[in-house]
Amino acid sequence: MKPTFKNATDWEKAEMLMQPAFIRVMDNLRKQLEKTNLVATYEEVEEPFPGYQLILTHEEDSVTISIWSICFKVCFTDYPLSSKNANQDSIMVEVDENLFNEEPAINWQYLETKTQAIIQSIIDNFPNI
Repeated sequence: MKPTFKNATDWEKAEMLMQPAFIRVMDNLRKQLEKTNLVATYEEVEEPFPGYQLILTHEEDSVTISIWSICFKVCFTDYPLSSKNANQDSIMVEVDENLFNEEPAINWQYLETKTQAIIQSIIDNFPNI
């Protein structure tokens, strides 16, 4: 689902968060998946926007999730992470203000903690994501 923003400030904050969120997501996927029996593969996609899909597989079960959707789950409050809603058009999002400290600068510890929890939730809920 493509995120839409209430205002330009939220858009700017999201722009500031997306690259660090992407890096933390990819690093935590690698670290946390090493401890499981899930097989992770990545597939390049162009729609609904260029990026990659994560394909998690174990025996006969397989789930595909957009890497951007995982990043959106990290950056926004209440973003519905599901392999089943990937084809919906858009959703109004709100930036998670906890990801910023008072400057405003990125709250790196919170970003890491939230990313770890989301990745662990994906692993724990496989294949019912």
